[in-house]
Amino acid sequence: MDRRHLLTALACWPAARAWGQDDAGRPRHKISARELQDAVAARFPVRLGITGLVDIRVSAPRLLLLPARNRIGAGLLAQVGGMPMQPSQTAELDLAFALRYEPSDRTVRAHQLEVTGLRAPGLLPETAQLLQRLLPAMARDAVGEIVLHRFAARELALPETMGFEPDEIRVLEDGVLILFGPKQPR
Repeated sequence: MDRRHLLTALACWPAARAWGQDDAGRPRHKISARELQDAVAARFPVRLGITGLVDIRVSAPRLLLLPARNRIGAGLLAQVGGMPMQPSQTAELDLAFALRYEPSDRTVRAHQLEVTGLRAPGLLPETAQLLQRLLPAMARDAVGEIVLHRFAARELALPETMGFEPDEIRVLEDGVLILFGPKQPR
């Protein structure tokens, strides 16, 4: 019986090695955490609000890399004002973004903004609840997609001649890794 398992393992060895090295042979490009921070920060400060109800000024963000969720995030400080019967307050806001490659302009973009947290200890509970409901739509409208990286022609020249294009995006502890895969017909 052990001999049969040994023969099966030996027969599968080349395929297992090739499968394990699948990523090793693929072209790749890494975007550093610093480049990501600069790209995200370029979109801020942002002003959000609903006339007569709330005015929110959002500062430049602190980049958060979320490899477990394969997303990038941003921690923001927001100055919340304009609310009737309440003085201006400072709040902390956490956002998360999915990543995608846009072939039309050769960019890696943060999209699908998600508000993951709001901490506003100075706000009245009902005001905080109202903001919790309004913020996702206001943030999506104000921020939209963020271009994180625009590939230069030289960065794509070799992969394109090999028939590859950006395919898979992985968030790492120190940046984002773009793996190339076979070009899809369009």
